[in-house]
Formats: sequence, structure tokens, C-alpha cells
Amino acid sequence: MKRDSSAPCTTANTTGMAWSILSEIAQRLHLLAESNEPSAIDLRSLPMTQADRDQLEEILGRGEVSARIEVTGSSDIWETAYAGVWWIRHRGASERIATEEIAVTHIPEILLSHPHDVTAAALRLREELDNGSTGKPELEASHVNT
Repeated sequence: MKRDSSAPCTTANTTGMAWSILSEIAQRLHLLAESNEPSAIDLRSLPMTQADRDQLEEILGRGEVSARIEVTGSSDIWETAYAGVWWIRHRGASERIATEEIAVTHIPEILLSHPHDVTAAALRLREELDNGSTGKPELEASHVNT
């Protein structure tokens, strides 16, 4: 890719920002490994060109874990090829990228169930079991091994 020293955000050339961010990620990943301290880098606040963003995404690659959340727009979360380095991209209702960050953590907070939601789910499931209204059909005797 070509390099452009003027680096207006609309250019199709790389500026070297991807490599600077990679250096920052490496430091933060070391900190996570040593002291279990999570951190994040807000990519939308940095003077990156689309070519920089594409280069960073290509270098980091994709790991084995990804998730999509649909709440007031969509959020895509994937672990990069480097364990503990997550790319998180939120899109608004118009599907335009609203926020984008690199999270250096064991698991992004957005993927953790909120304690109140877990409590509500436990109560709801218990209530459904007590009322027999889970919607699951009863097992037929012929399917049960005795």
C-alpha cells in the first residue's frame, strides 16, 4: 500500500497508524498477561484512514471466537488471531459504524451477562418449570432408555 504523509482521513493510502496501534496493543497485551489489567483503544478517535483500518484488521486477523449482538443496531465482536485482543464494532440503526475499538481483555464486557439479567432469567426459568410452561414437549416413553 502507498504511504501518504499528508494523511487526510479520506485518503486510500496508509499512514503508518496501523503499526503505531499495533505497538500500543502489544504493550497492553503484555500488561494484561502480567497484571490482568484490561484496556481498550478507541479507533474512531484516531486519525486513521480507511487503508490504515483495513491494514490493522488484516494484520490482526481473525481468531476462533466471534459474536453478533442485535440491540439498537448491530455489534460485531471477534477475537483477533492474538488471544486477548478483541475487535468490537458497533453499528447504528443506519448500519453506519458508530463506535469501534480494540479491547485487550480476556473477554469483552459486552459479552458478559449482567447480574440483574441472570437473576431475572433464573426466576423466569424457575417459574416456567414450576408452571410447566416451558413449551418443551414431554418425552415419549418410547424415546426413554430404561
